[in-house]
Amino acid sequence: MDTRPASYLDGPRHAPTRGVRIELGQPTIVFVTICTEKRQPWLTGPEVHSALVATWSAATAWLVGGYVLMPDHLHLFCAPRDLEMPLVNWVTYWKRQFTRRKVPGAGEWQRLFWDRRLRREESYAEKWAYVRENPLRAGLVKPGEAWPYEGVLNALRW
Repeated sequence: MDTRPASYLDGPRHAPTRGVRIELGQPTIVFVTICTEKRQPWLTGPEVHSALVATWSAATAWLVGGYVLMPDHLHLFCAPRDLEMPLVNWVTYWKRQFTRRKVPGAGEWQRLFWDRRLRREESYAEKWAYVRENPLRAGLVKPGEAWPYEGVLNALRW
């Protein structure tokens, strides 16, 4: 008899888990992926990019480190600044603030998102290198070309 939970037997997860465990005295860096509603490709434009950076800069309960915008999703690394603000509340807050800016060409966000707390410094460096290659793998830039929709807002220290 298989003693694994029924959710495990049902196959891969279809919805993200919620909550990031923050352990005092240990670094907390979280890798987040957020998609646009129905994967509509509206994220890669200078106005959207600028508005997202301004929104993240103002929503300081969590600090954004490196980020990469793809046409229909974004990846970012973040760390808590306010231990009272859960990650899900912060993401909901900045998405709402971004939407209120009424950026031309911007669409809607998927309600849910994926997050993963990184366990060690090597995984942060490896994941950041992998994410930065996304535009090249997607054929959005040629080898050696810079992708204009990425950056680092805060140095997240391991």
